[in-house]
Amino acid sequence: MFGKRYAASMINRSAENEQDRRRFLHAAGMTGLGVVGAGALNGLVTPAAAAAPAQQAGRQAPGAEVSDAAVLNFALNLEYLEAEFYLYATTGKGLPDSLVGGTGTPGGVTGGKAVRFKTKAARQYAQEIAGDEKAHVAFLRTALGSAAVSRPAIDLQSSFTAAAQAAGLVKPGKPFDPFGCEENFLLAAFLFEDVGVTAYKGAAPLITNKTYLEAAAGILAVEAYHAANIRTALYEHRGGLLDLGLLGRDLKEAAGKLSNARDSLDGATDLDQGVVDGKGQANIVPADANGVAFSRSPGQVLNIVYLTNKAATSGGFFPKGVNGEVNTSAAN
Repeated sequence: MFGKRYAASMINRSAENEQDRRRFLHAAGMTGLGVVGAGALNGLVTPAAAAAPAQQAGRQAPGAEVSDAAVLNFALNLEYLEAEFYLYATTGKGLPDSLVGGTGTPGGVTGGKAVRFKTKAARQYAQEIAGDEKAHVAFLRTALGSAAVSRPAIDLQSSFTAAAQAAGLVKPGKPFDPFGCEENFLLAAFLFEDVGVTAYKGAAPLITNKTYLEAAAGILAVEAYHAANIRTALYEHRGGLLDLGLLGRDLKEAAGKLSNARDSLDGATDLDQGVVDGKGQANIVPADANGVAFSRSPGQVLNIVYLTNKAATSGGFFPKGVNGEVNTSAAN
């Protein structure tokens, strides 16, 4: 339960976005957070915030900036996708029903099965990441409260095939099963992980609430650890791809093809990087000349997960779109 001191600290310390402040107060009045009632919380907000008219959850006033809740819900959609992928790969089943409900149109998951890992290391990597992604979903849902969006429809089957065909990993008309073997799993994970890092970095300037920003930074750090782990596993893998039904010499080359495919979706600027650089050296950290990771806007992130370089509201891994206010890919 939330105590009065915690609520006061949470609002006074960091709730600079008035819309999110109102949402927090509304949620408190609806759910009764411990000993704190709506009346007690109202005394903690500024006069300007108290006088501002309440807006319906999930809607923006004309010309208003996107709210912190909208940004976190955008991130929650991505966490649903990652959690489902890793949980199916490691356990053969996805998120529990208690972690998928919310506002917006709920959807199920197509595809997914347990991977038959051939190395202990890859299995343990996957299990740790699965636990982290499930925790991210639970954490964001708790932070958002009643404003949390439900899990949208997710495709873990035909979407990967489309991405693999576009990248030239398989021949046209041939399927790609991300759960078929350890190597396929690592390539599929690579497709996600770098996107997660750039998504959180790109969203950071949009967050005005310092508590939310700190939380997002913490998740970004974890996603970066995950990405480096997957990139290292791909770089260190030994063996060809012919027996896997994939095109290319090795996983390093295959990862480069996926990197190029991502780059073709998110705009004209060449940002994405494979696991080797132009000199053939290890490139575990995709950074610029200053050693800084690059960012993607929410629209660019949606270009990749929708598998399109055009403005769209659905496609790819989200066949019916994501839930929440931030739902349209960029027109490139």
